[in-house]
Amino acid sequence: MVAESDDELFGAEHVRVYRETAGARGYHWRGTTILLLTTTGRTSGESRTTPLIHRVDGGRWVVIASKGGAPDHPDWYKNLQADPEATIEVQADEVPVVATTAEGDERARLRALMTDVWPA
Repeated sequence: MVAESDDELFGAEHVRVYRETAGARGYHWRGTTILLLTTTGRTSGESRTTPLIHRVDGGRWVVIASKGGAPDHPDWYKNLQADPEATIEVQADEVPVVATTAEGDERARLRALMTDVWPA
């Protein structure tokens, strides 16, 4: 069974529907936009894909490794720390990327950019 509304998509179902429709479903989600991030598992070596809220800043895609406010980093961020080469899917486009972690003033500016669209 597929979620009737894109806003009901979550986890593996969100990834599957997004890919099946090249982002026609799942890109717009709960008033924001989603990309798919595929990392290499730091222990397993397997590909792991996570739907993430994103924003564009210049020619860069920005995501926040917040894990819903938990004190630990999400696994996808830990995977990027071990191997920053990853792939993102933004609607129908698949793009190889190399992740970096923002620091200082840039970090604060990008966090504000993200919290404007997803305060939680």
